[in-house]
Amino acid sequence: MADEVKVEVGGEYQQPTNGSAGLQSQVPGQSTTVSGVAGSTGGIAPGNLVERDIDKDLFRFKSNDTPLMQLMLMAKSVKVSSPEVDHYMIDEPRSYITGTEAVVESNSAQFMLPLEPTDVNVPQAYGTLLVQGVDGWTPDGQKQTPGKELMLFVVGVNTDTGNPICRAVNGPKQNPDDEYCTTPAIPAGSTFVLLANAMYETQKEVAPDLIVPQPTTIFLQKRGMNQIVSDYFESQKKRIPFGKALIAEQAITNFKVRGNRTLYASRQSKFTVQTKIGPQSVYTTEGVRWQVKKVLQHMGKWTFEQLIALAKMIFTGEDVPKSVIVLCGKNFLENIQCIDYKNHPEIQICKTTNEKLGWEVTAVHTVFGDFEFKHDPTLDRLRWSNSALIVAPDRLVHYVYKSEHTAKDRIEGEEASREALLTWDALALKGSCHIWIDGESATIDGNVNDTAAHIHMWADETAPVSPQEGCVYYLLVDCPEIGDRAKSGTMWQYKNSAWAPYEGELTWN
Repeated sequence: MADEVKVEVGGEYQQPTNGSAGLQSQVPGQSTTVSGVAGSTGGIAPGNLVERDIDKDLFRFKSNDTPLMQLMLMAKSVKVSSPEVDHYMIDEPRSYITGTEAVVESNSAQFMLPLEPTDVNVPQAYGTLLVQGVDGWTPDGQKQTPGKELMLFVVGVNTDTGNPICRAVNGPKQNPDDEYCTTPAIPAGSTFVLLANAMYETQKEVAPDLIVPQPTTIFLQKRGMNQIVSDYFESQKKRIPFGKALIAEQAITNFKVRGNRTLYASRQSKFTVQTKIGPQSVYTTEGVRWQVKKVLQHMGKWTFEQLIALAKMIFTGEDVPKSVIVLCGKNFLENIQCIDYKNHPEIQICKTTNEKLGWEVTAVHTVFGDFEFKHDPTLDRLRWSNSALIVAPDRLVHYVYKSEHTAKDRIEGEEASREALLTWDALALKGSCHIWIDGESATIDGNVNDTAAHIHMWADETAPVSPQEGCVYYLLVDCPEIGDRAKSGTMWQYKNSAWAPYEGELTWN
């Protein structure tokens, strides 16, 4: 057994710590000196470091180890004037709204449509709405037309409540010759699909679409890296194979690896610390793990049917990305590779290179869209080896408070120089297409994102016995216990102790 290695620091001995491979090769927080490096690499005396004793690959800068940070650096950069940013996760325009109370049948030509407070501003005057599940009437208004749904015309707005005032376009009539329809019965919880506006003959102006996004506050985190190189060490650069540049590469690699973990898992906070120039604020940013609005709970092996369901979930709906990259833990990637594709020759799997990022990825082509699977070692370090992040590169924003800069100065009283790298930024998600696949916990608990819609894949003809409030189920088979329309391929949410169709809309909490 080799002798125990200790490194002398400031008159005391310090035990080197383990690196990622379990080797005691790390001397945390200390200057890079010949004696320090020699001690931590096996006790080779100063002046005896020769080229064959150094693994050049150990100091090579590897962008593949930090794919999420690489995506951030390639994302749209937005310079801001404060470390606190109002971030608008704007989705594609809403396609439908939901009523809160029933509309009672009456002889009135106009009626108020009760909506959620967050939806009252969506319908505008001269707009039209299609009422799903409610049949319309014939042109004479005397009998209903099964399968041909009711349509409403928005007349104006109730000044007291803000709810839209509507009239039926193809509703019932008291007399066949009446110009206006009467108020039909509309059940509570009905879905109203937003259609185009309908203007009168000489009309030129119409109210603009009112988009009222609700911002979330994103904190930008200031991160820094210091490296100290002694003059003696620098003078040896002709005799040893790594000088200041290679030391910087290793330091930056460590800086990026820790930063990559932060981009995934950091929790947002702001607190005050006392410094030599007075109290100052420290910001920590919010990791994308907690920013996603859809969490798919999935344990164990994947099937072909589940993969196709996942593709459908991503590439259909309201917010469809141009492309997605799946950053995977090692166990998740193994499960995807082990799916039995032999009965599905139409599915193409190949190893390819992402030209923009320069990564080798496993590409899977489906009828709905293409996946690019990339192993991210950071997920393994975070103990999320069974999980994955589905991210759309075109839906990322890189907020920058102050541009990255470096500084160099001499250390007073020492024959050494310090170089510092400082950056102050944050990564934020836009839209609702991003999905976190949680393969670590089968049920919702206090450790998962409670601001997201939690999605389960359900392959049973019977409904879940005790579903969690707010959970969403993607049905792989017909499930008549949930509802008559609960067919395979549809999504249903258990909300307010009842089942309702889920369309994947972005929900704000």
